[in-house]
Amino acid sequence: MDPGNVREALRECELDLAEGADVLMVKPALPCLDVIRAVRDRFDAPLAAYNVSGEYAMVKDAARAGHLDERAAAVESLVAIKRAGADLVISYWTKELAGWL
Repeated sequence: MDPGNVREALRECELDLAEGADVLMVKPALPCLDVIRAVRDRFDAPLAAYNVSGEYAMVKDAARAGHLDERAAAVESLVAIKRAGADLVISYWTKELAGWL
């Protein structure tokens, strides 16, 4: 799928639902917030977003180097995904987030 083509992503979602999908998923989540929003606006199916390992590793590494606060960056990232329209966010921060909140 062409990552720069939101219309193609929407067509794929349509096909997935026609084939019996119970949940739609967008990944990677952060670079595709616009896709998450477009899918949410167009379809009434549950929507999951996968905060992939590269997104997680990027924040972990920046925090380890002292460039940002991991907790603040992680929460901001996950809230952005939710705000874009995801019903469910799959993330490597799940255990840490449970303790932070």
